[in-house]
Amino acid sequence: MHRVFNIFSHQILRSPSIIPIKSTPFLSQFNLFTRRSNGFALFRLFSFTPVHRRVPDPDDPANLMKEDGVSVCSQMWVENFREPDRIVTNLTSYLRRFELWVLAYQKVCADEIGSYMPRSSITRSAMEDLLALRNAVLDNRFKWGARLEFFIKSPKDKTDYESLSKRKIKAILTTTQPAPFQDKLVQEVLFMTLEPIYEARFSQKSFAFRPGRNAHTVLRVIRRSFAGYLWYIKGDLSAILDGLKVGLVISALMRDVRDKKVIDLIKLALVTPVIVSPVDEGEKKKKKKRKYQKKKVLAEDEPKPDPYWLETFFGFAPEEAEKLPSWGHCGILSPLLANICLDELDRWMEGKIKEFYHPSKSDVIWNTPEGEAERGNTSWPEFVPTSGPDKTRKMDYVRHGGHILIGIRGPRADAATLRKQLIEFCDKKYMIKLDNESLPIEHITKGIMFLDHVLCRRVVYPTLRYTATGGKIISEKGVGTLLSVTASLKQCIKQFRKLNFLKGDREPDPQPCFRMFHATQAHTNAQMNKFLSTMVEWYRYADNRKKVVNFCSYIIRGSLAKLYAAKYKLRSRAKVYKIGARNLSRPLKERKGQSPEYQNLLRMGLVESIDGLQYTRMSLIPETDYTPFPSNWRPDHEKVLVEYIRLDDPKTLEEQRSCIGEQGLVSPQDYISMLVWNYKRNAIVMDQLSLVKITGSNAAGDHQLLLSSNHENYDPKNKEEEEAEEEFHVSQMHQHFHTAPSKVLQ
Repeated sequence: MHRVFNIFSHQILRSPSIIPIKSTPFLSQFNLFTRRSNGFALFRLFSFTPVHRRVPDPDDPANLMKEDGVSVCSQMWVENFREPDRIVTNLTSYLRRFELWVLAYQKVCADEIGSYMPRSSITRSAMEDLLALRNAVLDNRFKWGARLEFFIKSPKDKTDYESLSKRKIKAILTTTQPAPFQDKLVQEVLFMTLEPIYEARFSQKSFAFRPGRNAHTVLRVIRRSFAGYLWYIKGDLSAILDGLKVGLVISALMRDVRDKKVIDLIKLALVTPVIVSPVDEGEKKKKKKRKYQKKKVLAEDEPKPDPYWLETFFGFAPEEAEKLPSWGHCGILSPLLANICLDELDRWMEGKIKEFYHPSKSDVIWNTPEGEAERGNTSWPEFVPTSGPDKTRKMDYVRHGGHILIGIRGPRADAATLRKQLIEFCDKKYMIKLDNESLPIEHITKGIMFLDHVLCRRVVYPTLRYTATGGKIISEKGVGTLLSVTASLKQCIKQFRKLNFLKGDREPDPQPCFRMFHATQAHTNAQMNKFLSTMVEWYRYADNRKKVVNFCSYIIRGSLAKLYAAKYKLRSRAKVYKIGARNLSRPLKERKGQSPEYQNLLRMGLVESIDGLQYTRMSLIPETDYTPFPSNWRPDHEKVLVEYIRLDDPKTLEEQRSCIGEQGLVSPQDYISMLVWNYKRNAIVMDQLSLVKITGSNAAGDHQLLLSSNHENYDPKNKEEEEAEEEFHVSQMHQHFHTAPSKVLQ
């Protein structure tokens, strides 16, 4: 066989005409048997071994990263906001997307180690463990609250669980432990999957635990929409945040989501018991605090604790925003699940608002049947009494977490009827018992406390000027009511007393802040400046912003003065202010304060510059923010989503084109197409100057040419007229090109 092949190849090399090259397209393509080619071409042809393409490994994490995780999340937000009312049945496909798991890993690592981890920094072993966790979730092998067996561990967890002693294993299994790292990952993936679904469905009346909404939004809504209301119902439903029955949560979840995998995961997270270490009162009493506690040295990858100013500000959290739900092993899913359950209450209240609305034609503002159109500024509603049978009956409602506020414009009997219906609804839907004490009805004149701000009514007497018949200008004194949103100074004193910054009620006396005793003066002042800046922002929409911030500044300044007096043995606050100035910006170590040694060291950068305390005078505090709040307000990210969906709709493009055509305009894209079409048809190169002149002189003809080029059904009758116009244009362009160089030379 080998001999026959050698003879055959030798004959081919000597006379290549044996094989008809023209009749074989493969050989004619490569020209293997031309006389110029050598014999190695034939050798390469017969010794060719097919190259086997490498099949991508489905278990390789690198092959699963087809898209960026942020783009996948953006696609989910757009889809759900485009169709907010559809029932979602296939969320498992998003659980399979490995990009979401990598994004969840980056977010959870940022919370664990205190810094963002880019995708390139994730190790190969971590990616494989993450893939194993994803497969375990999809195969129903994942268990919430695991203590010893993990699919993936935190980057800072260096514990070898296989070599632990029995005593340590028992302690891990029987005492309270932080949530496992893999549980946080699954919670994050579920949160990223469910949040866009329900954010497109949630009511505009809820403001807690939602992106782009906070307590400031509630205060601005109250200032705008609650003016003119007499009776208020303030309800505390925070018992729902402590936990509901699993069946109620799952039924509320299945109202919009019908994916069995996701429902089972959340149900297991709610049902699986959380191991909590038992509390023994006898051992608790025996334990004594050490007189001198050692300072803890943080590891390199360990996140730093909250600074003192932030910890102090958290002490000022109002009652309505203090409680954060935590249900079973749901973690960050708990606030979202609480909003899903309470959304039914929001929808029920929206229906009651429409039922309660009864317009009156004699009303100044709300006199339309729909109740949406409003006349005038609602923060200054009317200059007539706001009650009586001839006035419009109206109601509004807001919810922040588990606390609700209902404003009613009408008789108290209507408020009592609504309270009774609300008690029955909560008993039937959430199985919680409410009474009249938990839902008190209060009049606006007594002041309603909500989010540490007091809502009250101020009576004003403005001068009304209007033009009567005959053109005569009349000025009259009017009577009006104005809704006031005022920060509660009493509540502010209570919070300062809780943080040990002062004592006394009628005459608050600042107390020294001994937690900052070992810190430098520059560091202490910087910490308190950040705290004061945060307080200024918190009371941004309060009518008495200047007063309450000035009080906070007085307490902080007095507390630091007493601290420095004890630290530097200056005996009194007066001596501290004398050396360190009113804002404590001068160094207190030096007796003279303005010593040349300190100035020289500061100039050379060898000592810290000391920033004085801010807002030590009333004139330095900013004014209250009275920026008008729109009635159809939405967060910025929702505005962007709605605008993107609107522009992505083909109907919007058609409307824009029809509007441009009606006004006789041409879009830039069509104008460029017209120029290219003219160039191809006329085959003449036009410079910029000639283009401008021809465009200016023959705009109507070009527009007609554009319209004719855009129509598919071309009319053959106008062919001769068009050719004549084109010849006229061409002759004009030729004449212009011939005359232009001569003009330039002249």
